[in-house]
Amino acid sequence: MRGTEATMANQNGDESVLQFPILIGDIGGTNARFAILIDAYAEPKQFPIVQTADFATIDDAIQASILDRTSIQPRSAVLAVAGPVDGDEIELTNCPWVVRPRVMIEMLGLRDVVILNDFEAQALAVVALGEEHMEKIGPGTPEPTAGRVVLGPGTGLGVAGLIHACHRWIPVPGEGGHMDIGPRTPRDHQIFPHIEPIEGRISGEQLLCGRGLVNIYRAVAKADGAAPRFSTPAEITGAALEKSDKVAEEALSLFVTCLGRTAGDLALVFMSRGGVYLTGGIAQKIVPALQNGEFRAAFEDKAPHKELMRDMPVYVITHPLAALSGLAAYARTPVRFGVETSGRRWKA
Repeated sequence: MRGTEATMANQNGDESVLQFPILIGDIGGTNARFAILIDAYAEPKQFPIVQTADFATIDDAIQASILDRTSIQPRSAVLAVAGPVDGDEIELTNCPWVVRPRVMIEMLGLRDVVILNDFEAQALAVVALGEEHMEKIGPGTPEPTAGRVVLGPGTGLGVAGLIHACHRWIPVPGEGGHMDIGPRTPRDHQIFPHIEPIEGRISGEQLLCGRGLVNIYRAVAKADGAAPRFSTPAEITGAALEKSDKVAEEALSLFVTCLGRTAGDLALVFMSRGGVYLTGGIAQKIVPALQNGEFRAAFEDKAPHKELMRDMPVYVITHPLAALSGLAAYARTPVRFGVETSGRRWKA
């Protein structure tokens, strides 16, 4: 929203408008990224990435890593967190932090706090970023106002939808990363019995994330009676891309195939003629593996809708701070987005 429009909106009592400066934050299971928007024109002032394990609470992290390092006092905050937003105490799925907006207002001197799901922010980024921040995977042309879906393997598997209605982009948050994933091929049936489940289930969170890649790698090794050589996602990815370890190659291949299957399922749910967008550091690092054809083959293998799937474009978002870009777009022009803030906005 332009500065004059923000002023007019405030004069007219538009409740959607946030007061500048605005603290924006993308809080995941491992890392938290913050920036401050001085006004509607300024580029976000970014701060060093915070390791969530280094601080007992999010309030401590914001105070020590942001507020103690600047003279700017934010009046509002828009934070995206990795977990469902429900109630006054918001637990993160893969991090011990608990977000308490009322405490945050009191302790950090804020007047207004909005809490979104982290993949809501990623969905907002889809329309905030240009094509220069995206790598296309395979064929297809996006329809300008058609439905879209965003998913990203990271500490867990994040999923969100994005639809256009009433002249607004409406993000649809959810916990799609916890959907079941099962075997399809004879080789899958050899590997899947060795995949470590959670409470008897194998979901996206157990396969399509950093620890999921390790899980797959160990399962492939066990299926073949081989001793695993690697213990981290980076080691497995590196060996697979360098083609220096057959078990790692197969593990990454199965990872990419399962990601394609899941992305295709979600594309059908949202009828994503506007595109499917892969985000996060893992997707960015495995672009060569995503480009080799296995991902698109799995994505399109949705009979009787193969031709429909073939026309849906897929992109990897390459911007390193995509979620912050989405949050900044929303903070500047909330009227552009149909973000539901009921039960997710707290005021002093």
